[in-house]
Amino acid sequence: MRVGFAGTPEFARLALQAILGAGFTVPVVLTQPDRPAGRGLKLTPSPVKQLATAHGITVLQPRSLRLDGRYPDDAQAAQAALAEARIEVLVVAAYGLILPAWVLELPAQGCLNIHGSLLPRWRGAAPIQRAIEAGDAQTGITIMQMDAGLDTGDMLLMESLPIVPDDNAATLHDKLASLGAACIVAALRALPAGQLRRMPQPAEGITYASKLAKTEAPLDLQQPAQLLARRVQAFNPAPGATICLAGLDQPVKVWRATAARAHHGCPPGTVLRACAEGIDIATADGVLRLLELQRPGGKRQSAAAFIQGWSAPGPT
Repeated sequence: MRVGFAGTPEFARLALQAILGAGFTVPVVLTQPDRPAGRGLKLTPSPVKQLATAHGITVLQPRSLRLDGRYPDDAQAAQAALAEARIEVLVVAAYGLILPAWVLELPAQGCLNIHGSLLPRWRGAAPIQRAIEAGDAQTGITIMQMDAGLDTGDMLLMESLPIVPDDNAATLHDKLASLGAACIVAALRALPAGQLRRMPQPAEGITYASKLAKTEAPLDLQQPAQLLARRVQAFNPAPGATICLAGLDQPVKVWRATAARAHHGCPPGTVLRACAEGIDIATADGVLRLLELQRPGGKRQSAAAFIQGWSAPGPT
């Protein structure tokens, strides 16, 4: 079976690597245009492009796939190249562009999406982070037959994965990327024989994982400590959670934190204790303990190292 692939970041690269390793023919890959990266802002190819190029696969990088959009020449060139590649199915993983109807209808077997949640839970852009933020006990991978909606297509294969207490967005991403790679290979092997049963998504339990915004980074200490600790994990590594500490003129990034349901009777934001074990901050409900922090322009530090250069106000 001739498999086309559309994806951009590391999550997608692992899937493409697994597809190639399983022996499928991949004549063409779609990925986002090269982006500036690093201190020198040098144009850098995506992880998917780097892998495809290493395997001699044709790489397409249209700025849009809409024939009536802003870049019709890009879309027309991609349409001609995909038709020439004679793909039977298109696998899509974190590609970053909306697929118009002509793409969805081009392969005989349609387009299969590797989605990082157990649909219909967490449709949308940031399912990994929103699952952690919400305190979900589990997540997983759904292989979905794509349609014109936002993650609304029929489900073909699902595999669940527990979210453990110390998972952050980076660790859960890596687990789901590996699981997604295994799931898409299984789906592609079953597809030609008609062994995948299409299951419409339930009408109940639909939630949307909105894209993360930098404006979400500041921790609102009027919120419960349990929620704030989950946000620290969900926003690690990006956009990162930040907090304003008395005596410092800039917010600091919080890389690790835990929560306790202790009663304190102090206004939210009060520093209750600062010691080697952590910096305890009063919240509207419970205590947030900061374990690892980073000053702007500085390195990540344990709480013990951080407080050596900071005079903590309030109770100790």
